[in-house]
Amino acid sequence: MPLSPPVSRHLRHRRAIRAEAFERDDGLWDIEACLTDHKPRDVELASGVRQNGLPIHELWLRITIDRKLTIVDAEASSDWVPYPGHCEAASPAYRALIGLNLFDDFRRQANRLFGGTAGCSHLTELCSILPTAAIQAFAGDVWSTRDVASDAGKSEANGSTRAAEQEKPPFQLDRCQALRFDGEAVRRFYPRWYGYTPRHAATLDRATHEAAARASDAAVASGPTNVSDQEVQSNSD
Repeated sequence: MPLSPPVSRHLRHRRAIRAEAFERDDGLWDIEACLTDHKPRDVELASGVRQNGLPIHELWLRITIDRKLTIVDAEASSDWVPYPGHCEAASPAYRALIGLNLFDDFRRQANRLFGGTAGCSHLTELCSILPTAAIQAFAGDVWSTRDVASDAGKSEANGSTRAAEQEKPPFQLDRCQALRFDGEAVRRFYPRWYGYTPRHAATLDRATHEAAARASDAAVASGPTNVSDQEVQSNSD
């Protein structure tokens, strides 16, 4: 569904953020992200006039990841900045991304490393899109997005691997509102996993029930508290 028609208005600023993923010949992956800011007019900056058509910002961030989403290399580039000769000084700091994993509390760790004066706010903003960009890059190439069981019988190659994969739902399920296990999309497109309860969730639910049962038993064993004899008699009637 498109956005509703806007009221009469005039463009004053355009920010664009894009990301591209590349599978490298050495088996690793590069994720490149770029942020640009433009204004459709000449802009007087503290460092001088930035003419219409030239970006206020053009910042690049490239990470190299392995198939476990661990960052093995990183570099940043500040090609257009509002304070030339000064903003670029933040770029080398982003080497600190090396060793982080995009699935392991990555955004919080990036903010911790580069928050405030430790980095560039715009390069740090690019960090926030890296996990989902990598997920989209891996979908269908590194990770299967299909229900492997639906393909059973089409090929007997790698039979043991296929059998193991059949026990796991496609990675994208239960990661958003549309693809929740009890949702209509899963019922329609992934019927085998409709109503599925992940093992960790089942374990947590069972532990919660067991804890509640133990608390109830303990309450019964200790007897009523702060209850008058009259109330007990009334309840027993």
